[in-house]
Amino acid sequence: MKAASIRARVRAEMTDEIKKIARRHLATEGANLSLRAVARDLGIVSSAIYRYFASRDELLTALILDAYNAIGAAVEERERAVARTDLEGRWMAVCHAVRDWALAHPHEYALVYGSPVPGYHAPTDTVAAATRAVTVLAGVLQDGATSGVLRDQADEKLPAGVATDVARLAATIAPDVPPPILARGLAAWVQLFGLINFEVFGQLNNTIEHRDAFFTYQMRAQAALIGL
Repeated sequence: MKAASIRARVRAEMTDEIKKIARRHLATEGANLSLRAVARDLGIVSSAIYRYFASRDELLTALILDAYNAIGAAVEERERAVARTDLEGRWMAVCHAVRDWALAHPHEYALVYGSPVPGYHAPTDTVAAATRAVTVLAGVLQDGATSGVLRDQADEKLPAGVATDVARLAATIAPDVPPPILARGLAAWVQLFGLINFEVFGQLNNTIEHRDAFFTYQMRAQAALIGL
């Protein structure tokens, strides 16, 4: 049992080291990872790395899972610290948590929210990690609906196809949120990542200098759009 425990620990440490080096490669080469190059930097023969990751795609999946889970954990921790009745404050905590993580880890952020990696198809086991952050937002909207802050507007109708899509999503993550409000919440979520993408990928250069204030202003505007 002791030998097995030592082997498991050594394997976990080696796996972490491989991912650490792979993240460095993301900074210089993007998602065009080479297991041979990672093995070279690690100081092992290229065949040895396949004991830990069977392919480049398997290593990419591990990095993607780590990134999604790190964003999700950051969002959950920041949002948890805000009073449950402060719906706008909880939304702003979510927004700032995502942005702060993205600015601190731009290459990992690009891996999950940048251009798709050619030839790579994410497996279904990435879905749970990918939805951690949006599940927090759904909880904010759900609390707003059950408390009566977010109310349905009788004259607000969604296009038929959109209504079907939103109703299907609502049943999964926010059953008490009126569909038009959930649709606006999704639009705000897209706006959040669009703004962060513009900042991370340099689209705000030579345009917006006071980015903290600009981000806060835009996300408060989205909170108002939702009705928080």
